[in-house]
Amino acid sequence: MALGERNRGLGSVVWLALFATAPSEADDGGLTVLSWGGAYERAQQAALFTPYTDATGTRIEVAQYDGGLEGVRRAVTEGEVPWDLIDMTRSEAMAACAEGLLEPLSPALLAPAPDGTPPEEDFLPDSFGRCAITHSIFATVVAYRRDAFPGTRPDSIGDLFDRQRFPGPRALQRTPAVNLEWALLSYRVPHEELYDLLSTRRGLDLALARLDELDEIRWWEAGDTPPQLLAEGEVVMASGYNGRFFDAMVNRGVPIDIIWDGQVQEHETWVIPHGAPNPEAARDFLRFATTTERLADLSRHIPYGPARRSAAVRVTTHPDSGVDMRLHIPTHPLNAERALAKDEAWYARTLERIHDYFRAWLAKREEQ
Repeated sequence: MALGERNRGLGSVVWLALFATAPSEADDGGLTVLSWGGAYERAQQAALFTPYTDATGTRIEVAQYDGGLEGVRRAVTEGEVPWDLIDMTRSEAMAACAEGLLEPLSPALLAPAPDGTPPEEDFLPDSFGRCAITHSIFATVVAYRRDAFPGTRPDSIGDLFDRQRFPGPRALQRTPAVNLEWALLSYRVPHEELYDLLSTRRGLDLALARLDELDEIRWWEAGDTPPQLLAEGEVVMASGYNGRFFDAMVNRGVPIDIIWDGQVQEHETWVIPHGAPNPEAARDFLRFATTTERLADLSRHIPYGPARRSAAVRVTTHPDSGVDMRLHIPTHPLNAERALAKDEAWYARTLERIHDYFRAWLAKREEQ
């Protein structure tokens, strides 16, 4: 997900490029999917896009973005939507749906499990929204360089803010989400009280005060940036997506470990933007991509938890390295013991207000 602020949406150059490529794909019956790039897109190509093309002959063009609703909002408003399907976090999908930016989706379009279990029983709770269908559970976590701390190593989310025991620069996503939660967790605020406290000015000020204690922060936007910063030794700790860190550790040999304490789990969904060029073809792909077999295969390529129970029990080893992927999935019991489920409904309701507050704090910090 280039440095800069994630929720400002697509840059003008990328925006124009997407519009330039989309018409040819729509004209030849292909699909244009908006996704996140990097290791995640490579996993999608192997587990979803290439198999779908092989099965149907439909070519899939993939465009990349870093999240945010500005680009989607602009496209829908101007009636120039270049994508048929978007891979979107659930909190942003809920906000986009409320704005009328997305098409409604029904679980009736999904395939049953191999044993005939209907989707409503096979998918995890809260997987179906009015305009979105969850396909995976990912986590934002903290990773650190092992060689930066040869003695005692960090093992709790509070260690992210402990500069005395664990000195060195950090990399954090340029967004309030997750950073605010971790800041309050470092005060030992109980999980069940976090979002009530963040709904108050006092809670936001407490969280931002904790973040202000970190004097060396590299802000990131693109999902492949934190593993790269760790690999190059520019930071000693970084927030990021567990799948990107897995790719760096296993496929590139970067000497890092993940702190699972305080991981923030979130649903990743498929949505169809209002005015998509090929909405029925998009629904056909969505049905294919959310089958038990496809979701299990996706989790074998990148360790995100499949949204279907029937898929979770079929996750085995990484196709290239042979690593047991079950141990690297955020929903595995050993990893999820101290996990926090992101309150996506809270973010959908407060998205603009919280981001405005965070931007004001960040601007003041950067002036100092």
